[in-house]
Amino acid sequence: MFKRKSTGSSYRLFSTNSSILHTHPNSSKTLPSYLCLRDSFILALQSGNTTSLLKSTSILTPSIVLDLLQQLKLTQKHQWNLQWNFVGFLIKNTNIKHTSESLGAMIHVAVRAGRIPDAQSLILRLVRRKGASRSEIVDALANARLYAVNPDSIGLVFDLLVRTYVQARKLREAVEAFRMVRLRRFYVSINACNSLLAGLARSEWLDLATEVFKEVVEMGVELNVYTLNIMINAYCKDRNFGKALCFLTEMEGKGLFSDTVTYNTLIDGYCREGMMEDALGLLKSMPDKGLAPNVLTYNAVFKGLCKIGKLETANNLFYCVVDSGELVPNIATYNVMLGGYCRVGDFNGAVRIYDEMASRGVVPDLVSFSSLILLHARKGDMKQALVFFKEMKVVGLIPDSVIYTMLIDGFCRVNLLSEALKLRHDMVENGCLLDVVTYNTILNGMCKERRLSDADKLFAEMVARGISPDYYTFSTLINGYCKVGNVDKALNLFDAMGQRNLQPDAVTYNILIDGFCKEGNKEQAMMLWDDMCCRKIAPNVVTYSILIDEYCSKGYVEEALSLWDEMVGKNITPSVVTYNSVIKGFCRSGNAAKAVDLLNRMTTDGIGPDRITYNTVINGFVREHNIPEAVALAKKMDRHSVTPDVFTYNVLLTAFCGEGRLDEAELFYKNMIEKGIEPNRSTFTTMINAYVAANNLKQAFRLQDQMLHRGFAPDDESFNLN
Repeated sequence: MFKRKSTGSSYRLFSTNSSILHTHPNSSKTLPSYLCLRDSFILALQSGNTTSLLKSTSILTPSIVLDLLQQLKLTQKHQWNLQWNFVGFLIKNTNIKHTSESLGAMIHVAVRAGRIPDAQSLILRLVRRKGASRSEIVDALANARLYAVNPDSIGLVFDLLVRTYVQARKLREAVEAFRMVRLRRFYVSINACNSLLAGLARSEWLDLATEVFKEVVEMGVELNVYTLNIMINAYCKDRNFGKALCFLTEMEGKGLFSDTVTYNTLIDGYCREGMMEDALGLLKSMPDKGLAPNVLTYNAVFKGLCKIGKLETANNLFYCVVDSGELVPNIATYNVMLGGYCRVGDFNGAVRIYDEMASRGVVPDLVSFSSLILLHARKGDMKQALVFFKEMKVVGLIPDSVIYTMLIDGFCRVNLLSEALKLRHDMVENGCLLDVVTYNTILNGMCKERRLSDADKLFAEMVARGISPDYYTFSTLINGYCKVGNVDKALNLFDAMGQRNLQPDAVTYNILIDGFCKEGNKEQAMMLWDDMCCRKIAPNVVTYSILIDEYCSKGYVEEALSLWDEMVGKNITPSVVTYNSVIKGFCRSGNAAKAVDLLNRMTTDGIGPDRITYNTVINGFVREHNIPEAVALAKKMDRHSVTPDVFTYNVLLTAFCGEGRLDEAELFYKNMIEKGIEPNRSTFTTMINAYVAANNLKQAFRLQDQMLHRGFAPDDESFNLN
């Protein structure tokens, strides 16, 4: 006779001495009364009329539920339909309380009846019971099998327990349950093991996945190709490709052979890491294994090649396999290629792929159009971006907030805020909700155009609509107010940012420090520096460059060099901007020789001087009346592929004209024109005034004619010869 513990006492099912047969826990019902009640339940279930049972649900304790299931098992003579009718009735009546044992028995019945969703729902109720340990749950399910018509359902029940834990993302609990089932020597199918391994791999619990795999092997469960692929995927996620290949070889030695999915996983893993030689090597080896690459294989390879900038290789392979009929590209294939061309700004390549899609009858999707729209919007070609936007609607696609935001950003980039706001209106009209990214994009456009009052209104609207401003929202507004010199408002926004638990970073501090430096408030800038350090936010090269520039602009070169040493001491590499600030400081203090030494050091340190660097030093030498050094540096600038601009020539022209060396000035002027560098008003003013001072009105008139021809009207700074 099966004995069962319940709340500290034991009972025997159907024993006339059993307390649950003599009395209901909350009543004084006698054994005959209970037996009548039990018979009425069975008759109602046999007739299919469970409505009459609703009045009796209050007396259905877990013990009585177990007793009825056992009686139904005996009554049915190993037919399960009455048991299921009863369990179905219990499921619908959620007010009936259950123990782990009663739920376990119901789960077995549901599994035997093939009602897997109901069984899973019951398992969830079981595992969510307050205080129910994994051990209690496994024991309850193990013992409850005796209430089922077919006790062999235990294997399916434990499979379902593990899979339910995995689906609920309770992976530690799934592993515990698996190990307890194994400890009790019950069988877990390879499908349940695969589900557990896949869940662990998906969540990147790779060490635990490896442990569980070893335990699965020890159980003697027969592995299949799905197991192989799951473990290969786990090793690839861990970037342990050597282990993946060793594992593959080991499994093949045991007679478990790979399939296309295996190779796709390995190839995709290599591609994600930019290991394209390995990926292409595996691709070439597939036919030797009797495997044919499919569209997923090639899509991974194309994506990998595009990612590392080998677009030409991707293009050649694409047309090779497409033209040979080896690959019928799908929309994902075209989107990979399209994205590759768009990423490098190749308009012609992108349009060619787009046209080929149409010729093959592949309809572009939102991904296709977003790539094309983004390409043109970033380049400022809003006319073409709108062409694709319209084509998208023609093929029946509804633009989402991402597409609209791309277009809005494009218009803001080309300073067409009015067009961006029209799109925002269309977006709302078409039921497309603005998100924080869209608001941030418009705010950035408004700040660029210095429409801060409009930005404030938009910010208020954003908050009123329940969209929480993020770090970028505040950084954009802080930057906008600093640019217009309203650093107090910027500081208020900085405080508001903290009140919303948004943490500023080095970029936010840099904006404010730069703003206060430009306002001449070095004291507040240094207070922000101290606050930044107190919050353990490390100043970066930009922070140091801002303060170094501030010191150099004010003539405090020694203080700037002290900061420079501190920066280098923290292993922060100076940028070209940092070098330019110190070079400017040397030149302003009349020490162009030190400036040129620092310029040469830049080259030695592998930081290429830019046009600003050269122009600053050239101007420094001119201010010291050292024209030969200025000219030599201008020639060096040209040799190092740094193109002089109109400022470079104007500085040198001013130097020559100031010393009356007009022939040399004329040579530099002609050289400037030959190089395609357009003179500006300052160029003409300098030359004209110099010729007038030399009483050479003929040349002065010639230059004035050129000045007028190029659209520059004489002003107060230019000598009017008329």
